[in-house]
Amino acid sequence: MKTAVLIPCFNEASTIGNVIKAFRAQLPDAEIYVYDNNSTDGTGEIALQAGAIVRNEYRQGKANAVRSMFRDVNADVYILTDGDDTYPAGEINKMLQAFEKFRADIVIGDRISNGSYSAENRRKWHSFGNHLIRYLINKLFDVHLVDIMSGYRVLSKRFVKNYPVMCKGFELETEMTIFALHNHLYLVEIPVNFKERPKGSYSKLNTFSDGRKVLAAIFNLFRHYRPLLFFGSVSILFVIISVLIGIPVIMEFIKYHYVYKIPSAILASSVMLLAVLSYVIGLILDTITSYDKKNFQIRLNTY
Repeated sequence: MKTAVLIPCFNEASTIGNVIKAFRAQLPDAEIYVYDNNSTDGTGEIALQAGAIVRNEYRQGKANAVRSMFRDVNADVYILTDGDDTYPAGEINKMLQAFEKFRADIVIGDRISNGSYSAENRRKWHSFGNHLIRYLINKLFDVHLVDIMSGYRVLSKRFVKNYPVMCKGFELETEMTIFALHNHLYLVEIPVNFKERPKGSYSKLNTFSDGRKVLAAIFNLFRHYRPLLFFGSVSILFVIISVLIGIPVIMEFIKYHYVYKIPSAILASSVMLLAVLSYVIGLILDTITSYDKKNFQIRLNTY
């Protein structure tokens, strides 16, 4: 089976050489691809000297680099990792064993279960964000994933060639996970050790701005993939508002057999109409989503 190691990079000159050498030692037959995302520190040159296949991705953002990788690279097994030397290459063989054993579509390198992430990570707001995102996705999709934000993954060819990368940046792992859950693809988590970036290496992830983008991505993906639940919830909210506005009008009509609060009656009726429209929109979009899901499964069966 042809294996490809995919490493999107932006200014990782201090670590990329070690990452390539480590994966080359573990997987001597694999092809290692580095997509240089406008680095200014010589990352691409160092990767080329280390023996990687280097290509340029001029659209800034990790997801843009991964989109090009998924489109350009042909392999049977894909390993997605970062160029910052935080994911140990020595863990890859047990992830590949799980990939083959369970015939999985995605194997996630879980940094959380063994406590290595909490022990090594110096950015506590990152940990808080990870927990929040994990809680939201597990609740929305009724699953029990542990490390949704991990960038260390083994991917099947059928996943890579059927997954549309729609985001641009660090929302990638969230979008990838939700897409797999929505389409009933098989995810497996394998505990791996995590180590903090070495000195001289700096994270490109901004805790607050990128965290906001990830939360916005969850909101939009929830709206796209669970439209009946989303618009049904909006409908219930409108119903509650309508009832609260309309109760005094109803009580007034019962008491006087006449409605004096005309504006309130009109507002309550309008909000109730919005509730009905929201629910109908949810039903229509849910039908379309179900149809798309069936078509996706048919494509997988014939892939």
